[in-house]
Amino acid sequence: MDQAVGAGPRSAALFDRARAVIPGGVNSPVRAMGAIGRDPIFVERGDGAELIDADGGRYIDWVQSWGPLIAGHARPEVVEAVSSAARRGTSYGAPTQAEVELAEEIVRRVPSAEIVRMTSSGTEATMSALRLARAATGRDAVLKFAGGYHGHVDGLLADAGSGLATQGIPASPGVTTAQAADTVVARWNDRRAVEEAIEQRDLAAIVCEPCPANMGVVPAEAGFLEWLRGAANASGALLVFDEVISGFRVGPGGVQERAGVMPDITVLGKVIGGGLPAAAYAGRADVMERIAPAGDVYQAGTLSGNPLATAAGLASLRLLDSEAYARLDRTTERLATGLQDAARETGVAVQVPRITGLLTVFFSADPVRELSGAQRCDLQAHAAFCRALLDRGVYPPPSQFEAWFPSLAHGDDHVDTTVEAAREAFAEL
Repeated sequence: MDQAVGAGPRSAALFDRARAVIPGGVNSPVRAMGAIGRDPIFVERGDGAELIDADGGRYIDWVQSWGPLIAGHARPEVVEAVSSAARRGTSYGAPTQAEVELAEEIVRRVPSAEIVRMTSSGTEATMSALRLARAATGRDAVLKFAGGYHGHVDGLLADAGSGLATQGIPASPGVTTAQAADTVVARWNDRRAVEEAIEQRDLAAIVCEPCPANMGVVPAEAGFLEWLRGAANASGALLVFDEVISGFRVGPGGVQERAGVMPDITVLGKVIGGGLPAAAYAGRADVMERIAPAGDVYQAGTLSGNPLATAAGLASLRLLDSEAYARLDRTTERLATGLQDAARETGVAVQVPRITGLLTVFFSADPVRELSGAQRCDLQAHAAFCRALLDRGVYPPPSQFEAWFPSLAHGDDHVDTTVEAAREAFAEL
């Protein structure tokens, strides 16, 4: 594979043009590479497990559009499904058979899903799910966990201080104190923090990523999800699982199926759009039937369940059989083990937590169990590691607080090349 040595002249020129007309030169902050001390790479196209940038450099891509592309870039079955749908029309503003089929597929795979409502983004789905939880319980307050990201919903752009359960404070200008005040923030994997939150407020919902991947991958400790289910029941709150990342990635029914813990509402996204804008929230029929027009909780969307996204989503889900998940699990384990071994051989302290389809390389001597542990990682070492990988034709997530996304397109050769590049990068540190 051709070596990629930094952003080339075309990427640099495009970034200059972009900064003149787009805030920061990117349309989502996660695309910027300021956290690792370099400018972003502009992509020309994707091919399976690889990206080709505007200057012709090739990279093994472990980001895969931040999770939707579980089958890899430009998978023929997905491309053909979208092309076929587009030839019939891109949007109708009316129901289609594909929407029904996708909802049926979600209900078949996700254990807690009885009724499904499609949206166009995970943020929209989370916002709608919390509105529904508040309506169902007649309460206002929501508990979230420090380091958990659930889209740029105003009330959830709140983070925690050093206490156990902390009143939400705005984490972004433009978020009002009143909006953040209905959010209580607790430490992940901390039962006492949740108990304190329940003592402080009558909660409408406890919302979490059942396997967080937005502070890096930090799995729930043994028994914690089961305990959360009991705590929600006892307090009268609804349990909301944000499986935008983990849904259909860690297994057919997400983390909830693996853990055997059923939430009241599940938020889904990424894989169900196959690389096109699509998300959903799903759950118990008695709760979901409060949504208009069946009930009185309003939510609408012009492009919700549009023909292109539903076609891509269905094509992607049809690729995800038991053999595909077994292959994805093997790739994930082989990559994580290889990275861990390469670090140990070169004397660099890292932790590599993993679950099928997800892993993070934490530059830490100690296991990471919640946000403050992730924040204590060596961010400078991580940045240097990412720059060294990019120089060797490997595209990692350019943030210590994000996940790597193995896909069905990654083979043993991609893993071997990545591990060898990582060994060299660790040695440079």
